[in-house]
Amino acid sequence: MSNTSRPLILGLETSCDETSAAVLDGENTILGHVILSQDEHEVFGGVVPELAARAHLQKVDLVVEEALRQAGTSLRDIDVFGVTAGPGLIGALLVGLSWSKAASFACDRPLVAVHHMEGHLFSPSLENSAAQPPFVALLVSGGHTLLVHAVKWGEYRLLGETRDDAAGEAFDKVAKLLGLGYPGGPLIERLATEGEASRYKLPRPMLRSNQKPDDAEFYDFSFSGLKTAVAELVRKLESDGVLSSEIAHVAAGFQEAAVDVLASKTMRAVDQTKCARVLVGGGVSANRRLCDELAIRLGNEGELFHASIRLSLDNAAMIARAARFRYDRGDVAQPDISASATMALPGLKQRMA
Repeated sequence: MSNTSRPLILGLETSCDETSAAVLDGENTILGHVILSQDEHEVFGGVVPELAARAHLQKVDLVVEEALRQAGTSLRDIDVFGVTAGPGLIGALLVGLSWSKAASFACDRPLVAVHHMEGHLFSPSLENSAAQPPFVALLVSGGHTLLVHAVKWGEYRLLGETRDDAAGEAFDKVAKLLGLGYPGGPLIERLATEGEASRYKLPRPMLRSNQKPDDAEFYDFSFSGLKTAVAELVRKLESDGVLSSEIAHVAAGFQEAAVDVLASKTMRAVDQTKCARVLVGGGVSANRRLCDELAIRLGNEGELFHASIRLSLDNAAMIARAARFRYDRGDVAQPDISASATMALPGLKQRMA
């Protein structure tokens, strides 16, 4: 049994298409960590919810067993079970939550339900102890795009969010338009290095220089119009018979437009909150161009925090870390806890209407 002042935590993440388990000792020591990505979805160009849930069912036991083996411990030694309860694909979420509820009951240990995006907030702190609030957080993934002012852990103020597609979703859809496959983010980024971003001027939706802080669109995002512009450009290049030679330029132009919008909105938040500390979380934070642009705009006076590529993606280490925070606050789940595809971020203060 671990020391009660440093509980041994088993985190489990099954919100989308990664089956992941991690064992944490204390706040940030990863003793065992397994991330198993599903390749069943590549042929469909996106995640198929039913296939995702089935794959989680098939792999969850093996993933947990390997994480425990790496940690040199057993299920009976776990002090706290932390699991993603939402948001995400409901079938996928239910696999992880059901497994954790059963383990919690069998081992007579507390269960902590974790919000997936709060996990992403904690992820950089697993590798950098300085990644602590206050900071402006840009949370960008396949399902979410949020701009948040984190005053302290558990106290967040919503600044902006996407009104349609998430940033990662836009990367995936554009990759599909270009015939690159899935997941699209890394493929777009790799191809963009071979292209000229200035070749095709693509729109920066909901980003205008005359916007004011009290404008409804000042912090918000929209990527559907950018995706449509790329689709129209692709059709034109196809009709001209030159698409194959222009794909890299299209990828570079799209990435530059998306990065410009994300970085510009983030810097607006920095200016308005007077907080030059920025944390980027979620799968899109693995995009090197985005992180480089934010670092340039922040300059020497600012601080930028982001996790390594492994911890930027959906993973259980961040869930275990968030579970530790919630457990210390006494936020233990009841036995009848349910998964929620649209779970609200705890501690998030909504914007004034």
